[in-house]
Amino acid sequence: MTETNGGGLPDEAIGRRRFLGYVVAAPTLVAAANLVPTPASADVQLPSPEITDILDLSDMMTLAALPTSGLITVEVNRDGTVSFALPRVEVGQGITTSTAMLIAEEMSVPLDRVRVTLADARPELVFNQLTGGSNTTIATFTPIRVAAAVARSRLMVAAAAELGSAVTALTLKAGVISDRSGRSVDIGALAEKAASMRTQQVSVELTPRENFTVIGRPHNRIDALDAVTGRKKFTMDLDVPGAKPTMVCRPPTINGKVGSVANLDEVRAMPGVTDVVTISTGVAVRAETFGQCIDAVRALKVSWKAGTAEGKSDETVLRELEAAELPLGLRPPTPIVEGKFTFYFRSNSALEPNCAIADVRADRAEIWSGLKSPIVAQETIAAKLGLPVGKVTVHVVEGGGSFGRKLFFDAALEAAEVSQKTGKPVKLMWHRADDSRQGRTHPMATSRVRVSYLGGTVLSYGQRHTSVSTDLGHGLGEIITAMAAKLPVGDIGFSETFFQLSQTMSYDFGSNSRLLSETDKSFNTGSMRNVYSPDVTCARELIVDQLAAKMGKDPCRLRRDFLRDDRSRAVLAKVAEAGGWGRSMPAGTAQGIAFHAEYKSVSAALVEIDCRPETVNRPVRDGVAGPRVTKVVFAVDVGLVVNPRGLEAQMMGCVMDGIALALTSSLHLRDGYFLEASWDNYFYTRQWNTPPELQIIIMPGTSEKPGGAGELGVAASMAAVACAYGRATGKMPTSFPINHGTLSFTPKPTVPPIPPSPTDGLNYVR
Repeated sequence: MTETNGGGLPDEAIGRRRFLGYVVAAPTLVAAANLVPTPASADVQLPSPEITDILDLSDMMTLAALPTSGLITVEVNRDGTVSFALPRVEVGQGITTSTAMLIAEEMSVPLDRVRVTLADARPELVFNQLTGGSNTTIATFTPIRVAAAVARSRLMVAAAAELGSAVTALTLKAGVISDRSGRSVDIGALAEKAASMRTQQVSVELTPRENFTVIGRPHNRIDALDAVTGRKKFTMDLDVPGAKPTMVCRPPTINGKVGSVANLDEVRAMPGVTDVVTISTGVAVRAETFGQCIDAVRALKVSWKAGTAEGKSDETVLRELEAAELPLGLRPPTPIVEGKFTFYFRSNSALEPNCAIADVRADRAEIWSGLKSPIVAQETIAAKLGLPVGKVTVHVVEGGGSFGRKLFFDAALEAAEVSQKTGKPVKLMWHRADDSRQGRTHPMATSRVRVSYLGGTVLSYGQRHTSVSTDLGHGLGEIITAMAAKLPVGDIGFSETFFQLSQTMSYDFGSNSRLLSETDKSFNTGSMRNVYSPDVTCARELIVDQLAAKMGKDPCRLRRDFLRDDRSRAVLAKVAEAGGWGRSMPAGTAQGIAFHAEYKSVSAALVEIDCRPETVNRPVRDGVAGPRVTKVVFAVDVGLVVNPRGLEAQMMGCVMDGIALALTSSLHLRDGYFLEASWDNYFYTRQWNTPPELQIIIMPGTSEKPGGAGELGVAASMAAVACAYGRATGKMPTSFPINHGTLSFTPKPTVPPIPPSPTDGLNYVR
């Protein structure tokens, strides 16, 4: 019989909770995991009608990371603290806290004695330093715990020698090892004694779940105090000697190029300006202050060459998508429900502006930025500068949000180019308008769905999703290439592989098929939070509502009847109960309910919406009151929960994303550029459309392993809002966000490239 450990690997030789690890040769105690799979695992097959039941995107990423998991180490310091350099990036999702909790659990040390930093780019980690796909906790859960357990084991052996007691007579609590007579020693005093002069393999047993005292308990973020007091350091807070503010004058259309600059000398002579140079993406200005950078950028007179999206608009892109749509097949002779949905471009801009610091010398370079794919960034920057990869140091800095934006390293690449051309360190920051108009966007897409049924039986489900091309050049494409021969999806492209491994049919809807078609590579796209799932799930759940109406069933009851497992039915039942599903509501208001499964986790959302135009205190666009989500109940089962408080916060953020995607936030494409130029006219969920009632329910864990959570809640939230809107208005919405057809602001001009900031923020509150 083959048992599996927390990393999904065979444990024939070491038991269910027993693992192999290493004590690494070092002056103080350094420990690592050994989780490389044995050849026997290649023959394991799990027959299932769903590809994602065999292997999903998270499995692929975890398996790709495993071969280098032994290079991730936990270090015990002389002062009694424990250090860990996390090979992922913290962008607000709370992984530094959950990582510290894993170490504190296995080493029985107080959480405040665990120091989690972010690792620099480490090419030797290969696929083990990519932050995405809600995979961090899944992929690192076992390796980190094994490394910590190895360290604990070595400390106990060293303490036995120090105290003259048997290891079995010792206890480790709060970082102190004690024997039965009351003698004790702090782990810091053992850091050198427990170290090894040579690397050696050891066997350890992990703490069983029933003995957890840290994992599964709610904890505040370890960086919360620094964040709210302004002491936390982001990229723009770093004091790198000589690095001066730098900004770029960008083209008026997407990916335009510099033709000529008429007034270089004049701008170079402006107050505070030190350098003005032409780079591949525009004209860069380095100055003493960012205000002087903005003045100089506005003063530049640049002749621009056409961009990659020249002349394109929402309408022309929609026609391209329609031309690329794959057929749903012959219409069946049985009754059907079908629909077509359009999802417009959406911005990947995070709260923190896109930024990076670069210090490039003739023989080396040093970069600082919040990067989710630092190894690929390092390789690309080295190639751009003509330097060996080993001569480019990339420091990963905590970021202020991502939405998938920080999978790309556009700012770091630009900063390196500017620094090389000026011969000086630079602190480069994008303007808000830059990221809205030239930054990464979630691709515009259409989704066509058809369901056939007969009586109370669903016979088939088909979905054809068509999208502007999604850029996977941030490292995930390399993982797919490396794992291609082992994947159960055949010889298909990067995006289709991603699509098939991230989407699943959660209902017993007979014969089902889903296919992706992508077209048009002229846009700067990115893997926005939850990637394909919000659009795909929103379209599916709206059709499920229509199917329920055709069958004469309650929408919640139909979902419950067709969901494939008890775990899924449980989250649906929970939101229905807690949210009072089916209660009487006034005309123009309604409830919506939706389900989504991904990353080995399941979720459900119940939403109440108010679409009555006469309701006061609601967002107004062009004199018309828009819909307001008034209540959300969200239930989630992610298996084993590391930090319930962090999970709750993640789901809150996902709910706000879902509301925005369904109702308000999109980019309008016209004449080759996006009209939005900042947060004042890109309508992410504002305070006035945040639900007054919000309840997050964390279900009891149904697995011994953690599932993914960082992106999970977006899809169900968006779908539930859309379903609620359809029930409140009596008409199924087919275009998202729902307010996209009404341009409720006056677009800022593209010249000068940096528009003036709002003078009165209240103008944009409603």
